[in-house]
Amino acid sequence: MAVPVPGSPDHVVIGGGVVGAATARSLAARGEQVLLVEQHGRGHDHGSSHGATRIFRMGYAEPDYVALTQRAWEAWAALESASGRTLLDRTGAVDHGRPEVVDAIARTLEQAGVPVERLSTDEAATRWPGLAFEGHVLAHATAGRIRSAETIEALLDLAESDGATLRFGVRVTGLDDHGDTVTVHLDDGTAVTTPSVVAAVGSWAPTLVGELLARRGAGLPAIRVTQEQPADFPSHLPDEAWPSFVHYPLDGGDVYGLLTPGEGVKVGFHGIGPVVDPDARDRTPVAAEVERLQAYVARFVPGVDASAPALISCLYDNSPSDDFVMDRRGPITVATGFSGHGFKFAPVLGEMLADLATGGVPHPRFALAGA
Repeated sequence: MAVPVPGSPDHVVIGGGVVGAATARSLAARGEQVLLVEQHGRGHDHGSSHGATRIFRMGYAEPDYVALTQRAWEAWAALESASGRTLLDRTGAVDHGRPEVVDAIARTLEQAGVPVERLSTDEAATRWPGLAFEGHVLAHATAGRIRSAETIEALLDLAESDGATLRFGVRVTGLDDHGDTVTVHLDDGTAVTTPSVVAAVGSWAPTLVGELLARRGAGLPAIRVTQEQPADFPSHLPDEAWPSFVHYPLDGGDVYGLLTPGEGVKVGFHGIGPVVDPDARDRTPVAAEVERLQAYVARFVPGVDASAPALISCLYDNSPSDDFVMDRRGPITVATGFSGHGFKFAPVLGEMLADLATGGVPHPRFALAGA
């Protein structure tokens, strides 16, 4: 027997990670009736949003991403004001490595009016003794460390205070597309019919809404789900010694890092992990990759103990271009493909998805293929 649901929500947001939480908050703030459902518990570690910290940085070579980071910088300040919480520690950021990459970032930031500072490797090592540098070095102050777990809680609390209903530990078992509405079936027997579903489900998007979108002539790009394994390393230095950092090694690949207070300096290779089923990953570390990460840290992060990694397991949902996927077809809005760099945009993504769910048009870069 179906569990009764009070009223009929204007929107069902599926997914309680940062994107779903931000969307529910944005919709509820507009006076929309919102039901958010999440298959796992509140603050779970099964997806891509868990953990205490994430990087905020404006270091992109693409002007539209830099423009979004500028919007997000202001949106983080507004979210802090609305929630009464500190969510972004303004530590600054440094990029270094392959000259063609760092120089492209510098040009785009300068064109956007973002103040930057170019340094020699020696100057950078003097300023940040916990890091070793190569190639070109670029610093910018409009960057920092997001308190990610606190951010999700702030967004959920704000959504709830504006009238959203939040349900955790309830899994979507099916979606019936009726043309102008969708019925959402949950594993507790609930069936909710709504004119708007926002599937902010990251790695689960292909299985949840891929077929429904295809029936509507929209091609969800191939989303590659990988298990990444960064690690926290004990720091020898005070917390204020650590900026957020991204390294583009001269021999290829990308590496990121930031301090997580009380846990260490998190360092990880970007987007190289094995492909996994998000419902069936075993979180077992790949020993060779752990050794590779330790060797990297021993060389380029001298301010930590490379011999003592605390391993982390997380999911990336990667689009082929590493661009986000955010679009709507009929009553179905989808959000996926955040490719390990979406968290910094969370308050803006929530606004963009709320716009889509209420009839707005997609950002051209993030739109689905097909009519």
